[in-house]
Amino acid sequence: MMKKWKNICFLNSNDGTGLLAFGIQNEFILEKGQSIEQLQHYIDENKGSFLFGSLSYELKNEFEQLTSKNTDELAYPLAHFWTPTYVIHLDKEKFDYLQGDQDQESFDFLDYFMEEEIDHNFHSFPYRFTPRTSKERYISQVNVLKDHIQRGDIYEVNYCQEFYAEQVEIEYPLDTYFKLNRITKAPFSSFLQTDHHAIFCGSPERYLKKSGNKIISQPIKGTAARGKNELEDAQLIQQLQSDPKERSENIMIVDLVRNDLSRIAKKGSVEVTELCGIHTFETVHQMISTIECEVDEKLPFTEVLRASFPMGSMTGAPKIEAMKIIDQVEDFSRGIYAGSIGYISPNGDFDFNVVIRSFIYHREKKYLSCSVGGAITILSDPEKEYEECQTKIQKILNGMYAE
Repeated sequence: MMKKWKNICFLNSNDGTGLLAFGIQNEFILEKGQSIEQLQHYIDENKGSFLFGSLSYELKNEFEQLTSKNTDELAYPLAHFWTPTYVIHLDKEKFDYLQGDQDQESFDFLDYFMEEEIDHNFHSFPYRFTPRTSKERYISQVNVLKDHIQRGDIYEVNYCQEFYAEQVEIEYPLDTYFKLNRITKAPFSSFLQTDHHAIFCGSPERYLKKSGNKIISQPIKGTAARGKNELEDAQLIQQLQSDPKERSENIMIVDLVRNDLSRIAKKGSVEVTELCGIHTFETVHQMISTIECEVDEKLPFTEVLRASFPMGSMTGAPKIEAMKIIDQVEDFSRGIYAGSIGYISPNGDFDFNVVIRSFIYHREKKYLSCSVGGAITILSDPEKEYEECQTKIQKILNGMYAE
């Protein structure tokens, strides 16, 4: 019988390449009450190895004077990092061991993994989701947020809601992930399985990437549904590109990210290399900008987090005030949703996504969560914001329900 691996993570670029990590040499779990410096100590101790990790949105409370009192059914740690036994770079049919020896145990798992990837005979996904926030409350809360914007407390805020299913048994987690990935085919897709949780992530968004002394961030703000054909798609892309509300949302977050990065960047190095570009994915069109800067190569990872986490696209502007208001109006604790999954390479480079378009599963509680959000500005129509959330989630759920 094939060995059951304690931790599994697959970072899938959906271009035929990906990083697969499994097994644990050692790990660090950051819980409430612990210092972020302990995470940096763990990273420093394991320099020279690949580290894989996840960051909860609630890590914000460690960086700023913030608290969260909302329902937290998923009980995800603030951060979880580990040194995998094996890290393998996949490139279509080829594979290259970056960490760990090529042995029979790892070959057995790799065979199993690659079979799951190509097997499209998916198990059923019968789970029905309940909204934690009613439509009436959602609309009411959008109006509360618009009042804050009208008073000048904030300019923009990312407001999210949770859909959940209970008594869920997911016996084949990889099967569930690959079924989701068939629908989303996103460039920052990931699968993460730990002792208590499984995350099935179809994210199109990068939080941060560091290569040498260069850092890039690629926030998404602005969404349009896919059309039924190429002509419809072209019209929807044009509408999104020229929509003043969507552009203003995106530009406000670009300014926020520029400000965040300027706290750690070499003077004069922050630049916007793409503004409001339209990128097309399987389920939606998205407006994406790219901001780059140069930093000291020896800058500690947690200092980068302190300057930029959580990502601006999932908070709002001004950032700290937006996060305070988010905790007041949302009905759930985000946890790993709106957080990040990624890796740190042996030389200190890293790449982390934004956890959106995702299912998050707590194994013991048999609880499955799928959250969705959108940017609220003074121009927001509450009904249309609600419909945008429905568009985002239904495209995924309808694909999961389909046999």
